[in-house]
Amino acid sequence: MEKGISQTWLAKQLDKSFSMVNAYACNRIQPNLDILQQIAEILQVDLKDLIIDKKDR
Repeated sequence: MEKGISQTWLAKQLDKSFSMVNAYACNRIQPNLDILQQIAEILQVDLKDLIIDKKDR
């Protein structure tokens, strides 16, 4: 993760398990839009910055 933020810290902010946040980060699970919005607010980034087109992977 960028910004010096750990997955453990983000998991606590989201009230999610480390395993779930790690699955988001490793692209094993896709978070729903509500979770993406929460992540964007916590990280202070635009929601669109968290969304990647499948062809760009």
